[in-house]
Amino acid sequence: MQYATYENTVEKLKKHDITLHDIAVIAYDSEASYVPNLTIVQVEEALVSILHKRVVQHQIWVALELDRLAEAHLLESPLQDLIDNDDALFGVDETLGTAIAMSFDTIGVTNYGYIDKIKVGLVGELDRKGKTTSAVTTFADDIVGALAAAAASKVAHKYATNIVASDKHLAK
Repeated sequence: MQYATYENTVEKLKKHDITLHDIAVIAYDSEASYVPNLTIVQVEEALVSILHKRVVQHQIWVALELDRLAEAHLLESPLQDLIDNDDALFGVDETLGTAIAMSFDTIGVTNYGYIDKIKVGLVGELDRKGKTTSAVTTFADDIVGALAAAAASKVAHKYATNIVASDKHLAK
């Protein structure tokens, strides 16, 4: 039995045209104004750390596999139709996304909700791709948003002491 690994997870993301850099850019944009001197490398390191969590790997694998099966028309209706059309009331895609984001405290969930709502960067690209082509990206866009939110949250937690110190300086 082959278990999920970081390398396998990154490979599965690549097969869906999802790069770690594109995810990190979303997270960076979310946190750069809060963390002075933040670098994209620091955000990428946070993302890599998140992708080493087995539960996150499993959630990614399930999500991307459901997109693949739907794209190949291998699911039974009504599930096939719900995923094909990224039905607004389906919500299972957001549930998997929320589970990933929740791994990093409530800030992860609020970051994810914001990213999912405004569809920034690769999240928006995947969402539009799913609506304008035969590709199914119902879960992929939510996974990207959740990973970006989790990475932003991890950065926020790591540098929280710097942010608090900076806020105290501003209050004087």
